[in-house]
Amino acid sequence: MFSHVMVGVKDLQASKKFYDAVLGALGIAPGVANNQRYFYRSPTGTFGITTPINGEPATVGNGGTIGFKAVSTEQADAFHAAGLAHGGTTCEDPPGWRQGAAGQLYLAYLRDPDGHKICVLHRPA
Repeated sequence: MFSHVMVGVKDLQASKKFYDAVLGALGIAPGVANNQRYFYRSPTGTFGITTPINGEPATVGNGGTIGFKAVSTEQADAFHAAGLAHGGTTCEDPPGWRQGAAGQLYLAYLRDPDGHKICVLHRPA
């Protein structure tokens, strides 16, 4: 359904370090520069970071979450740890299993250096 997701950031280099680390934990290559943006590509889509092209300050969407897929709980934990080590902050419950209408999920939530809420999800087979 989606081709890409792009978020606005205040400090492009700090955000690149953060996303290189968390997405690297998922096996995604470091961001590729394109003007005032960096793109992270996978076989299933593209994630981008940018300073706003209109010159206005970057802001965080309240209520939004961007989810990334992990192939194991260990990979999800590595994503979360990399985020904490690179300027992110934990939010929601600690990383772990959740049971809900969608079945059993392993989730770990972070706020990136700009405050965007992201998570990593592992769904058992």
